[in-house]
Amino acid sequence: MSLPRSGVMRSPRKDAVAEVPARVGIVVRTKNRPWFLSRALTDISGQSYDLWSICIVNDGGDAREVDSLIAGVAPLVRDRVSVIHNPRTRGRAAAANTGITALETEFVVLHDDDDLWHPRFLQETVEWLDAHQRDSGVVVRTDIVYEKRQASGYVEVGREPMWPGLSEIRYSDLLRINRAVPISHLYRRSLHDDIGGYREDLDVVEDWEFNLRATLHHHIGFIDGEPLAFWMQRAGVSGDQGNSVVALLGEHSRFDALVRDEALRAWVADNGPGLPLFLTRYIQDEVARQLDLRRTLGQRLAEAVRQWRRARRMQ
Repeated sequence: MSLPRSGVMRSPRKDAVAEVPARVGIVVRTKNRPWFLSRALTDISGQSYDLWSICIVNDGGDAREVDSLIAGVAPLVRDRVSVIHNPRTRGRAAAANTGITALETEFVVLHDDDDLWHPRFLQETVEWLDAHQRDSGVVVRTDIVYEKRQASGYVEVGREPMWPGLSEIRYSDLLRINRAVPISHLYRRSLHDDIGGYREDLDVVEDWEFNLRATLHHHIGFIDGEPLAFWMQRAGVSGDQGNSVVALLGEHSRFDALVRDEALRAWVADNGPGLPLFLTRYIQDEVARQLDLRRTLGQRLAEAVRQWRRARRMQ
C-alpha cells in the first residue's frame, strides 16, 4: 500500500490562521456508536500535543448520525476532521487501511471510538519517535478499563494494568500473544510502505498480525511509567456496543489459529515437517508427564496430611 507522506491542517490557535503541518494522523473506526464517537473526539481534543488530524471511517453505520455529530462539535475540532462513509461494512482491517490511505501525515495511530488516551499520549509518543529515529513506532504503558452502562452512558467500574511486567516490545513475546493494542501504538506512516497494510482477510487480530510483521524487521519502542492509553472493555455487551475482544472472543481464537497455521505451513514448505512433527509429540508427552507428576505429588501430599492427622489423634 503506497501512502503519501505529508499533510496540512489548521492551527488550533485562536489568534492565528497560519497553516502548520499535521504530524499525527488519527484513524477513528466507528459504526453506529455515536456516544462513543463523541467521547473519542472529546478525548482527542484534550491532547496536550495539537499537530493532529482525524479521519473517521464509518464502517457501514448510519451516515446521517455521524454527520450530525460532526456538525455539532467545536469548529477547532471539526476543521481537522474528515469522514469516510463505507456504504457497507468492510471490516476492521479495511476500515484502518481506508483511513490511513486518506491521511497525509508523518505518524499514524488507530484510536477506536471506544478507547481513550491520557492527555499526554501524543506529546510523549511523538517526542519518543523524534528522539529514537530507528524505531518504527512506540507503545505506551496501558490500562484495561472496565466500564458499565448507566443512564448517562458508560462509566468506569474497575481497571487493571495490561501486561504489568512488560518492559519492551519483543517479537518473541508477540509470538505468544499481542502485547500492543492499537490505542497504545503510534508509528511512522512509512512503515506501511515497507510491510504493507492491515490484512483485510482477517476479521480480527489484524493488529497482532501487523505487529508481528513490523517487529520482524523493525524495533518498536516502549514508554514505561504512568499509563498513557486505556483499552476499554465491557463484559457481557455484544453487538455494536461491544468491545471486539469480549464480543468476538470466538472469532479471535479462530483467526489466531488461522494465522499460526498459515505461518506453520509456510515454514514446512521451506524446511520440511521434521521439526514440527517432533515438537508436537514432544510437547504432548511433556504435558502428560507434568500432569502425571502433579497427580503424584498431590497424592503424596494427601497421604502426608492423613498421616499427620492420625498422629495428632493418637497424642
